[in-house]
Amino acid sequence: MDATHFIDTHAHLGLAQFDADRGAVLARAAAAGVVRIVEIGYDLATSRAAVALAAQHEPIYAVVGVQPNHVAELPDDWLDQVRALAGQPKVVAIGEIGLDYYWNAAPAAQQEACFRAQLDLARELGLPVVIHSRDAHDDTIRVLRDAARGLTGVMHSFSGDWRYAEHCLEIGFSLSFSGPVTFPKAVDLHEVVRRTPLDRLLTETDSPYLAPHPLRGKRNEPANVRLIAERLAVLREMPLDALVDAVWRNAKAIFGL
Repeated sequence: MDATHFIDTHAHLGLAQFDADRGAVLARAAAAGVVRIVEIGYDLATSRAAVALAAQHEPIYAVVGVQPNHVAELPDDWLDQVRALAGQPKVVAIGEIGLDYYWNAAPAAQQEACFRAQLDLARELGLPVVIHSRDAHDDTIRVLRDAARGLTGVMHSFSGDWRYAEHCLEIGFSLSFSGPVTFPKAVDLHEVVRRTPLDRLLTETDSPYLAPHPLRGKRNEPANVRLIAERLAVLREMPLDALVDAVWRNAKAIFGL
């Protein structure tokens, strides 16, 4: 594995922001050496779209689930729908799931019930989980310690300090870094990257969001995952090809790509 084999473990290419040029976005990713893209659902519609994209494009794999900001709009049979989607080809995890107290789009208790139900589903199906946590770190750790025993998973777009990172690592989860890790003032994130075991690091773009420096404020896309990997390599003072190789092994171990 050489430094041209990048993986974007979290993207949303099914969104309308890519409707006009999705094919060109995928071509640019391939040209940049991105060989795998994990397309993430955050509600039932985007989960279905993720499955469809994975069926249409060889480099894409799908993750299905309901993110906390979409809990309030669910039909009664939502969990059965997620279960059915999870059985489709190239679905590699349940996600993104978790808690979000920044937007507070649903009561905390309702968010937590949905979170726990999907953790249970992941255990039932033998799948890893992709975790969304915003302004809810303490409760996220509480729920994971209680309900994620035996599961593997990823803390998507990790944004906490080393204390929070330690808790996530102790539970057995990996940390995925996105555009903000490239920001010069993100010193807490830089410390986390330096201290996290190499076998727990992942790279993602969260496209179309969180574009890395020097593209901040623009639409993000998977080709930019190279900028994330380059920053991680610099922070860890290691060759880029060694960092890329480690991330590939880590992603393969979690998602079975």
